[in-house]
Amino acid sequence: MSESYEDEVLRALRRITRAIDQHSRHLATTFGLTVPQLVCLRVIGEQGPLSPSHLAREVALSQATITGILDRLAARQLVERSRVSSDRRVVTIAITQAGSALVKEAPSPLQERFVSSLSKLPTQERAVIHNTLNKIVQLMGGNDIEAAPMLTDARDLSIEE
Repeated sequence: MSESYEDEVLRALRRITRAIDQHSRHLATTFGLTVPQLVCLRVIGEQGPLSPSHLAREVALSQATITGILDRLAARQLVERSRVSSDRRVVTIAITQAGSALVKEAPSPLQERFVSSLSKLPTQERAVIHNTLNKIVQLMGGNDIEAAPMLTDARDLSIEE
């Protein structure tokens, strides 16, 4: 691969990363939510009360990361934890009315422009984009990297020892 081609690929990847980062900052400043928090709220809202471990699997984040996200959402009264009466060790997470209202008000975790443009493409072209992105992940050796469906904010990551 020529150096100029490498530069072009790197430039395109940087543009994608920056566009995602700008949208993440917009969400944080406008709605007070990080993208991971919004994704978690949406899953809880769609699926109803669920365990933290189930949520972690759904959004492809570690249990420790989910705990931090849920702590911040609970502190803002966007979700509430409750114990199952039949087994007090089991905790479920439910979205509150405030959380549901925020989810309805907030935009997609992806840029609206991107979502709209992507949805207008023919199915075959969307499949090509999906396959190409997966191939890029594979080529970069990223198959085993935590696959959160969003960029994360440092506040939503915990270092696991």
